[in-house]
Amino acid sequence: MLSCCTPGREPVELGLPLPVAAPPSAAALRAARQLIALPGGTFLMGAEDPDGIAADGEGPVRPVTVSGFAIAPTAVSNAEFASFARETGYLTEAERFGSSFVFEGFLTDRLRAVSPPVAATPWWRAVAGASWRAPEGPGSDFAARQQHPVVHVSWHDAQAYCAWSGTRLPTEAEWEYAARGGREQQRYPWGDELAPGGRELLNIWQGVFPTVQTGRHRGTAPVRSYRPNGFGLYNPVGNVWEWCADRFSADFHLTGPRTDPAGPPDGASRVMRGGSHMCHASYCNRYRLGARSSNTPDSSSGNIGFRVAR
Repeated sequence: MLSCCTPGREPVELGLPLPVAAPPSAAALRAARQLIALPGGTFLMGAEDPDGIAADGEGPVRPVTVSGFAIAPTAVSNAEFASFARETGYLTEAERFGSSFVFEGFLTDRLRAVSPPVAATPWWRAVAGASWRAPEGPGSDFAARQQHPVVHVSWHDAQAYCAWSGTRLPTEAEWEYAARGGREQQRYPWGDELAPGGRELLNIWQGVFPTVQTGRHRGTAPVRSYRPNGFGLYNPVGNVWEWCADRFSADFHLTGPRTDPAGPPDGASRVMRGGSHMCHASYCNRYRLGARSSNTPDSSSGNIGFRVAR
């Protein structure tokens, strides 16, 4: 599967056995208690935005009710994922496949020369040895990015982390309810204007994509960057795509449940929400609260992470 936002693994690459999750640890369960408890309620989900992408199934706007739940204030960080991997010996799918996708602008000349581009989006390169431990391929590490979101994690990897930490992935409806922070039908967690007063309030590509980045960050930003939304969530839009529990469909929600919806019963891809540091208005305007995307559950890249719920 290929997406303009995140490249995915080709079907011929599939076939590894699913990763094995470890049981929850006491330390992980203690950390999971730090989630933000939300009461749930009814909100207007989706968008009918002129910048929306019809094939994504953003609309129609519809009332959806979610029960009370808890959600993490931030995406899972490198430090948190490292604790999981250290305690369990877990190997991500990127590590087991032996490669993941990296933005070409982050690569050394040597790696760029030997890493094939993705045909439809040549700024993405398939890099041998790229993983959460080596986000830009061999020779890189996350030592200086302990509090940045972990990336190069598949949906299956996120599920394994959740099993260990006594949490789960949020449903798409829960994610959007939490990301909106109590605001109804606004484009962003702070309102409808992307940069009110010229302020930079999220980590997306600014400048000319994919050659000139004029924003504050090159790549990911720390998980507590910018100000939180009305519920206390940091970076629900921009920074990294966040996996949700649901399978993806562009039309299931038209007739599906409106109370605690959990997505269609089958489908090859899983939902991702929030956009990432690679999003730009010129090609992937999916950093709006009503926007959505998807990828296959074994796919990974340098702009996909996740946030946990309970």
